[in-house]
Amino acid sequence: MALAPAVVDAVEAVGGYAGGVYLRSRTKGLLRLAVLAGLPVRLFRPWWRMHVNRPFPVAEAFRSGEPVHLADAEEAMRRFPQLMAGLPFPFGSLYVPVSHGTDRYGVLVVLRTATPGRPVDPADRQRLRTTADRLGAALAELERAGTPVSWERAPAPVQLPAGATPPVRVGRLTWQTDTGAVTADAEASRILGSPPDDPPTTIGDLEELLAAEDVYGLWALAHRITERTDPDRPAARRMWLGGRDGRPHLLELARRPGGDPARLTGLLVDPGTGPIVAAAADRLATGVLSLDRVGRITYASRSAETLLGVARPALVGRILWDVLPWTGRPAYEDQFRAALIASDPVHFLAHRDSASWLSVSLHPDHDGLTVTLSAAEEPTYAPASVAAPGGGLGSPADRAAVLYRPVALAIALTEAVTARQVSEVVTEELLPAFGGRQLAIYLLSERHLHLAWETGFPQGFLDRFDGVGLDARLPGVECLTSGRPIFFESMQRLAAAYPGIPLDAHVGARAFLPLIASGRPVGSCILGFDRPRGFSPEERTVLTALAGLIAQALHRARAFDTEAALARGLQNALLPHRLPRLRHVDTVGRYLPGTQGMEVGGDWYDVVETSRGVALVIGDVQGHGVSAAATMGQVRSAVRAFALAGHDPQEVMSGTNRLLIDLDPGQFASCCYCVLDPRTGAVQAVRAGHLPPLLRRPDGGTEVVDLPGGVVLGVDAEAAYPVTELRLPPGAVLALFTDGLVEQPGTDIDLGVERLRGVLAGAPADTTLPGLADRVVEEALRAHDRPDDVALLLAARTGRTEERRSSDGGLGT
Repeated sequence: MALAPAVVDAVEAVGGYAGGVYLRSRTKGLLRLAVLAGLPVRLFRPWWRMHVNRPFPVAEAFRSGEPVHLADAEEAMRRFPQLMAGLPFPFGSLYVPVSHGTDRYGVLVVLRTATPGRPVDPADRQRLRTTADRLGAALAELERAGTPVSWERAPAPVQLPAGATPPVRVGRLTWQTDTGAVTADAEASRILGSPPDDPPTTIGDLEELLAAEDVYGLWALAHRITERTDPDRPAARRMWLGGRDGRPHLLELARRPGGDPARLTGLLVDPGTGPIVAAAADRLATGVLSLDRVGRITYASRSAETLLGVARPALVGRILWDVLPWTGRPAYEDQFRAALIASDPVHFLAHRDSASWLSVSLHPDHDGLTVTLSAAEEPTYAPASVAAPGGGLGSPADRAAVLYRPVALAIALTEAVTARQVSEVVTEELLPAFGGRQLAIYLLSERHLHLAWETGFPQGFLDRFDGVGLDARLPGVECLTSGRPIFFESMQRLAAAYPGIPLDAHVGARAFLPLIASGRPVGSCILGFDRPRGFSPEERTVLTALAGLIAQALHRARAFDTEAALARGLQNALLPHRLPRLRHVDTVGRYLPGTQGMEVGGDWYDVVETSRGVALVIGDVQGHGVSAAATMGQVRSAVRAFALAGHDPQEVMSGTNRLLIDLDPGQFASCCYCVLDPRTGAVQAVRAGHLPPLLRRPDGGTEVVDLPGGVVLGVDAEAAYPVTELRLPPGAVLALFTDGLVEQPGTDIDLGVERLRGVLAGAPADTTLPGLADRVVEEALRAHDRPDDVALLLAARTGRTEERRSSDGGLGT
């Protein structure tokens, strides 16, 4: 596979210690981490997915098509603060888009040691660019061979080659103990320090190449093999010999069963990596683990298995977090991330269970981690005048967990785009981190605080505080007007500070946090606890910082909500609320907004009576928001204008295409346009980058219409749009739809089309056209996570001459 070699080449080309490659997925706008080399895949789960519109360097490199080079943490913090909120460690990183021609496949990423004050070397930039270009060419070749370039699975872990070390060498020799004759091959001679053309031929020659203590050991080894073992059974023993350069060499002597008992064969191994320390580590009371950079345990000392309560055979070769699940707690995972990325030693306290505490140290290098473990006493601390229940929060062991929360919260908040989503993220991340049970968020509007979110409080208790003015003497108001958080270790202290304030039945602590974004007041956040507790200095600092993150997210979300409301109103005004009354033809339209991000898309449908027949139109403008809705209105108006002017379908598409290029060269739209003669059923159809319609025949048989098409609108002013002719018999149904109806994350769109075909084909023969539309919509509603809007237009010939009225558009169905 091309991905793993490319990542390894990239890491080695620029002196990195880890790397990966993101590839596009079948979900529009989503990149997935396909390969991760030099780091444990599990520890970086929050970065497995990356939307191309997020403020991260991977997304920017993909969007812009230009490399992003970050020499150190300071530059990364300045340009991409969200990246450093999630990975607050000193490191350098390089991001290069992987493309070939006009096709962009993903982004190649390398992490390396930070170089403060020094920009990324031009030679490194060029080497990484060359590697990315080679990968892009390989992926293009795969695509030409029929293999789609997309990634839908978890990242594939890759072990990087070890750093440069002396090579492993193996030599062979024989020793006839009764005559003293020795034979050694050239490699054995080189390991022993003898010229290959002058190997030792006697035991005396061999002894001259060894230290005195090794000579005695050698004879003792031979004696045990030849004199103390059954000659009819195989026997082998090993010993370490000191080499002339000080490094140890392993000698294994063996005797074959049933052979000459005086003849020994030997293997002499120079491991090439320096002294073997297993025996030394086993003598220590401190436990020692060795991990490679993907998290596999490669060595465990005797003390380690005692301290961990797991036998060495069950440890070695396993992923650390699989065999020792307690190491996968978020706070401890963050310590391992820090060691692997920052390449500096990390020390922390951890507990396997309530009765077992360990002092843990992580020592990283290019090839992995050495973990040292020693027993520790349960820590004691005094967080404030009121002890934290259970001795958890504020303790040295769990301060890391508290400090980890800005990481998790920052990452989660980047995905939240509405005020409700922000509030849900705060509930899921903030309360568990501090052991809280209650949360309330108030937002400022026209100098009054209005309750926007609550959880855990008695029903109706907070209603009395909804809409209070900024002149009220309440802690939630005063923390915002003063800009300072207010902490109460118990409800008694809150009541003493604010006499007469209504209190609920809880007796625990309270934290009132101001929500201020870029100097602008946004609102207040209240955290409630079931029991009295103190707030350590670290916790107060972290809670204040988290309040700033929440405020920024809410400020952004309110702006988004305002734009979304504007876009939704614009779209509702542009979509037809009622389709025209037609002779011989029934039509039904349906529209469903997407559920991801609650953004407004550019989907539309239309039915237009023209001099050539009934025009059935469906389309989808690229993007979301006000811009997409506005462009949709322009494209819909253009199609209607060309259709009403009597142009044929090819001219309608060509004219709309040129108009869109003139109006906005950066916008694209797909469209399917059909003109139906109600009396004969003749249909002329054309499509521009849109999915072809489905045709349900009177007998229920349903098929995809073979409809050749041109490129999407807005790309090529000279594009041609061929016209296809077909016939719609009485009782048949023509179904036009947008990709939101058949596209689901992680599945091929052809499967979605086939699923829709099955829904149409499976409808009973007596199903009305509105009933058929409802049946299709009900199927779409089963997908709780729809990344895109859905538009559906059904048309059927009635075969009757009386005037009929079609169903309304069903907006919001």
